[in-house]
Order: sequence, then C-alpha cells, then structure tokens
Amino acid sequence: MFDVIILNMKNSLVSLPNKNDIQSTYVAYNPVLSEILEKVEEKLKKTIKLASTPTYKSRVKSFNSYYQKVLRLKSEEAEKANFIPLTDMMGIRVICAFLEDLSEVERQVKEKFVVREVEYKGAQQNFREFGYESVHVLIAIPDDCMPTKNVLPLPDSIVCEIQIRTILQDAWAEVEHELVYKTEFTPFDLPLKRKLASINASLSLADIVFQEIRDYQRKLQGEVEVRKAAFYEKADVLTLEKNDAKKTDGQEQKSIQRVSPYVRGTIDDMLLEAIQAHNNGEVEKAVKIYSEILGTTPQPPAPVLAVIHKHRGMAFFAGNRYEEALNDFKDSVKYDEKGFRSYYYMGIVYSIMSKHREAVEAFTKSLEIHEYQSHAHYRRALSYFALGDYNESIADLNAAKSLGLPDSEWRNLNDKLVEKFGMKM
Repeated sequence: MFDVIILNMKNSLVSLPNKNDIQSTYVAYNPVLSEILEKVEEKLKKTIKLASTPTYKSRVKSFNSYYQKVLRLKSEEAEKANFIPLTDMMGIRVICAFLEDLSEVERQVKEKFVVREVEYKGAQQNFREFGYESVHVLIAIPDDCMPTKNVLPLPDSIVCEIQIRTILQDAWAEVEHELVYKTEFTPFDLPLKRKLASINASLSLADIVFQEIRDYQRKLQGEVEVRKAAFYEKADVLTLEKNDAKKTDGQEQKSIQRVSPYVRGTIDDMLLEAIQAHNNGEVEKAVKIYSEILGTTPQPPAPVLAVIHKHRGMAFFAGNRYEEALNDFKDSVKYDEKGFRSYYYMGIVYSIMSKHREAVEAFTKSLEIHEYQSHAHYRRALSYFALGDYNESIADLNAAKSLGLPDSEWRNLNDKLVEKFGMKM
C-alpha cells in the first residue's frame, strides 16, 4: 500500500491511459512525492522516541512497480474518479529491535499524525502458513510536510504508508519478496512449504526470545540499581560522616516492582534471585546463592566469575563483613583486569577500614581504567585529606566538581579544606 497519483484520462471511451501517459504523469509527480516523503520521514524521526533507536527506510514506488499495480485496478474506478489513487506510493519502514517497540511506535504515530487506516499483516496466519508480519499505518500528509512549491494538484486522499517491523520481520519480508512475490511463485511442493513455514516460525520465535531477554535484563538492571544505591548509601554513612545520614542497618530497603520468580537452574536465574534477596535484606541468603554459583562445575568463565565475586563482595559489605568483601573485590579484578567498579569498591572498603593509602591506590587504579568518575575523584580526595595530602585532595575535589558532582556531596570536604587553607576554594 504506497501510491496516490493523479492521471488524466484521454476520454471516457478509453479504459486507461497508455503506458507513456502513465509514465509521463509519474515522472511529473515523482519529485513532489519525494519531497513529501523526505519531510514525513524527518518528522517521524523527531516523533519516535525509543530506548533502542530504530532504523528507517523510505522509498517512492518505482514506475515499473507502480505501472503493474495500475494495470490490476478496475478501469471503471479509474474513470469514475478521473485519477488512480494508490496507497503505497510513498512508504517508510520503521525497523525496531524488539517486539515491544512495535506497539509503542504505533501509539506514538497515532498521537502525532492523522491515521486513515491500520492493518496488521500476518496476524491471522496459523503456524503452518508463511508470510511476513508487519503493522501498516496509513497517515494523512501533515500540512507542514506538503511541498513548498507544488503546482500539481494533490488529492485529499493522498497518504503515506508507515510499516512497523522488527529487524527479523524485515529480514523475512525482504527474502520472501525475492523468493515468492517477485516471481509470483506459489509453492505447492509440501516440503518446500514446510521449509518456508519453519523459517518463518523460527524467526518469530527468535523475536519472542529477544524480547524475553530484554525483559530479563531490564528486571535485573532494576534490582542491581536498588542494590547499588543501598551500597553507596551505607558507604556515605561510614566514610563521609554526614550529620543527617540515617543508619542503614535494619532500615527498610528501597523497593522496586518485583518480578515473578524464575524457575531456578541457570546462573542468570540464580543471580537474579541473589540480587533480589540482597535488596530484600536477606544478605546471608544472597551470599549463599553467590557461593553456589562460584562452586558450580564446570566453573563459569572468567567474566562471569568477575561479576559474581563483585556481587558477593557487595553482599558481604552489606553484612559488615569488610575483609571478605575486600577479598571478593580483589578476586573480581583477577578475572577482569578492567573492572574499574571493583577497584572503586575496594577503595571504599579500604577507606572504611582507615587504610587510606591503600584506598588511594585502589581509586587511582579505577580512574586509570575509567577517568571520568566524579565519585572516584571525590572519594580519593577524602582519602588524601585523611592522609594530610591537602594539595592532592584539592586537585581531586576540583576534578570531581568539573565532572558534575552535586554541590551537596562535595560541600563538606570543601569547607574542611577552606578551614585548612583559610581561603575560598
């Protein structure tokens, strides 16, 4: 569905203009349609907001394709209207990463454009059938997308088609177009039909699995953020000496929407269970699960071991078991030398243990791996201050400020340095 073109009929006795007349009209309108399409695509890109940026493809229907479709129309309809309206002359594909994006794109399009029609391609197919799935939305052309200099009349019914697909749906549509549509080939051979149906089903299943992984990552990340916030809050209480800080031991843990329990078995399932236990204040349960993962046979690969040691270290920290937390963070960087967060956590633990020289070394290592860490600069500034190295403390404090550390977090140390030097920082 992509075309709307105006064609002048020679006279009422002629069913359709000849090919040259059709082509002449097409050539005249092509620049107009191209300008409209470009503006609609630009507007669409500004409208659609997704976590994963979609890919856009657009095209004005080629003349050969347009002409073939015109020949399939009923001639009396063309005569009655004195033009041949095709709905798929202008088309834009919005290609998304995940299934959840499809309904979100459709919703945003409906909010910002006048929608004439929505069609869900492939929605009625059963598992034995093959064919591409896609959401097709026909929109009226917005006033601000009309051509700036257009002397050719455009019908009120002119539309642009927006096709919304996942990456895999688009891949299937492209291949199917080459194998079936272009050749007008209908496979009657049963094994061939089964192969096509199998490929289609496999791609559909892959889309579902990708979405499930996406959902899992989002849930896991939510739990990690809650746990990380609790870790930093406790570190602040113990190292920054905030007068208004509340004691974290025994306090109610921050909450996010909990996920349905997974069937336990995979490392991912166990990791999520452990993080949820940690966030619910069940620190010992979390430590136990992390230890089970580390003790599995065969042993998980190095990147996994690095992550689990880091998580267990944070659980030990929450339980005031600082030596064990420190050992886990050290083990984490053994398996991942670029683990700047584990070095950062090591620095925090050293600070709490009043081992400020070791804390400086750990923060320095973290910053060598990733230099744009305002909090690492700030905490190293605190350690330098505790060691009496005020010049280094000032340098780190200024670096933390320049990297956007909030005023409320650096003000206390700033005031202490002002006292030492008797001057405004």
